[in-house]
Amino acid sequence: MNLRQLPNLITILRLLLTLPIIWALLGGAYAWVLVLLLLAGLSDGLDGWLVRRYGWHTRLGGYLDPLADKVLLMGTYFTVAWVGLIPLWLMVLVVARDLIIMLGALAYRAVTRSLEMQPLLISKLNTFFQIVLVLSVLVDAGLVSLPRLYLDILIGIVLVTTVASGLGYVVGWTRRALCRHTPA
Repeated sequence: MNLRQLPNLITILRLLLTLPIIWALLGGAYAWVLVLLLLAGLSDGLDGWLVRRYGWHTRLGGYLDPLADKVLLMGTYFTVAWVGLIPLWLMVLVVARDLIIMLGALAYRAVTRSLEMQPLLISKLNTFFQIVLVLSVLVDAGLVSLPRLYLDILIGIVLVTTVASGLGYVVGWTRRALCRHTPA
């Protein structure tokens, strides 16, 4: 292995962290989950920094990094809902949004023969609030009790940003696909 592959190795390790995180969540070891999530976040920052700093971008890394992020987030969301820390309907909504985005990307690619993923600002906000919600319910369950109103507001924000970002991708891709295939 050469150094150029180091970000990919870090990403694979982050992907593998999903299993101990799920295991710890199922066991109710919420403080340990927070430590593992911190490690995952630091590894995400490190591999991204290495790619930017040294130009170690690889095609494999372009696929692995978002895959590792999605697997980690979805695995965590499934399990946090399973153990009752977030409402099941919210997990279903978050997963449905990601499935719609993936299916939309595939459909767009099939129609246009191209696909350039540019994350929307609302999607970045959605991911941020999804992470804040998971961390907050873990802190509430395992370390310190947080105000119910705070958690309810976060759930509302995740609901709104999830729906808005899903619609943003559907509308944007539909508009671009129609513009590309409208006769002049």
